[in-house]
Amino acid sequence: MTERLSVLIADDNASDRMILRAIVRRLGHDVIEAEDGQQAVQLFASSRPDIVLMDVFMPNMDGQQAAWIIKQQAGEELVPVIFLTSLTDADQLADCLDAGGDDFLSKPYNRVILQAKIQAFARMRTLHAQVQAQREHLVREQAVAKAVFDSIAHHGALDLPNIRYLISPMSVFNGDVMLVARQPSGGLSIFLGDFTGHGLPAAIGTMPLSEIFYGMTSKGFSLRDIAAEINRKLKSILPVGIFCCANLLDLSFRNRTIEVWTGGMPDNVIFNRRTKEIKRLVSHHLALGVLGPDRFRYDPYFIEMDPDDVVYLWSDGIPETNNMAGEMFGEDRLLEVFSRVDGQHIFDGIVRSVQSFSGQQQQSDDHTLLEIAMLEEKELPDMDDVAVGTAKNLGASHWRMDFELKDSSLIHFDPLPLLTHMIMEAPGLKRRASQVYTLLAELYSNALDHGVLRLDSGLKRTPDGFAEYYRLRTERLQQLNKAKICFRLAHEPSEVGGVLFIEVEDSGPGFDYQAATFAPHAEGYCGRGLPLVRSLCASFEYRGKGNHVCAEYRWE
Repeated sequence: MTERLSVLIADDNASDRMILRAIVRRLGHDVIEAEDGQQAVQLFASSRPDIVLMDVFMPNMDGQQAAWIIKQQAGEELVPVIFLTSLTDADQLADCLDAGGDDFLSKPYNRVILQAKIQAFARMRTLHAQVQAQREHLVREQAVAKAVFDSIAHHGALDLPNIRYLISPMSVFNGDVMLVARQPSGGLSIFLGDFTGHGLPAAIGTMPLSEIFYGMTSKGFSLRDIAAEINRKLKSILPVGIFCCANLLDLSFRNRTIEVWTGGMPDNVIFNRRTKEIKRLVSHHLALGVLGPDRFRYDPYFIEMDPDDVVYLWSDGIPETNNMAGEMFGEDRLLEVFSRVDGQHIFDGIVRSVQSFSGQQQQSDDHTLLEIAMLEEKELPDMDDVAVGTAKNLGASHWRMDFELKDSSLIHFDPLPLLTHMIMEAPGLKRRASQVYTLLAELYSNALDHGVLRLDSGLKRTPDGFAEYYRLRTERLQQLNKAKICFRLAHEPSEVGGVLFIEVEDSGPGFDYQAATFAPHAEGYCGRGLPLVRSLCASFEYRGKGNHVCAEYRWE
């Protein structure tokens, strides 16, 4: 049985209204009558009929204008408007459809045809209502999923004062990934990625990726380890054809260097606000999740950062933005912003240029833009102590540990995350995580690079020398034979905090430390490590032949 509908009949001719009223009521539907377009609009607002039968030519307000207003008032609700007309001109009939009409009923009226049209539109209304209900249910489910998604793939350290960012997804879920995290050493780990496609299918890989990135960064893992683990995970869980183009960066404010790995992303840049020099960050690798762990390559490059340098990263949605003519914004227009706009306003200049170029064109891809300016390390806010609160920390406070690495372990294993994690179990020491990690990292780097591998840190005084330094480092690591580094760590509580004892001994030949001088304020790539360690420690000394270091770190 056909659903009982409410039908609005709008016609200035009383005879036509009477005929239609009789037909519609005979079909079992209710009737509301209007004598012109203006009254039809008023009755629609007050009665909300299901279907409208509208004459084209009426006084006060014609049928086309009334139909347009009714469609606006109906919003997402489907209210079919059937025009009553004797018109035969194609252009006039097209104008009726453009005004919001859904069909025509020619005069004189045929009861069978009118019944068929009303039944057809009743079915359409039912289907539309079902689709609307399903859509609202899906939106509610997506809202819940988005809340979970955002809590896992949170923005980390994007609220730092030297960072600006734009995230403009084309749907509820974003296929672009922007993650920034503070390292225990005080630097920044940065990930900007772009999954294949858009929406939920593209975003599904973001959750495991984010957990790996934030978890491993907080524990002090290197960018190499983080990239390898993300690639392994994505390769194992993503279907064929889904992968993640990505930029991974390790920005050290202390050393003023940046480590860059990029795979499948468009060229990004480092821009100097003072000189307007641009350094391109060029992709040399395949996207994450394409190659298996045995074929994945992590070959980063290192760049010295000037105090006026700013890193700009973007996904391909920025240069591939289309205008109304179908043209792409392109790399040339993007780079032109850097030469045209004042160096302090590049971020806003890029956003305005893209918006101006696209006009009212609907966004066809996720848009992501990230700006990170260099800072002096002292300008960064203190790292949040995520583990310090009102709850009592019941970790070990009085302990001793020996840890030794040999040959192949020195090549493939980074001991810092493990050692840092164990040391942080001491009650209250987590609030000093950055300083403790710095001590361990500098002492281990000094033992491995200079003690075991016999590398000259003076090479790092120039960009070319810096690259040569890491080439030699890789080469000599592969040649290790009977090399080892020993850690001896101990912690004792004190009345106001505690004391951490750190000893690092390597198998290298050592050096004449009694004759050596250590510059407290060395410039360039090298020379900052040991003066920093000395400044953090209550005591610091070399022993034996110079391959054995003892440091005492006191905290409150």
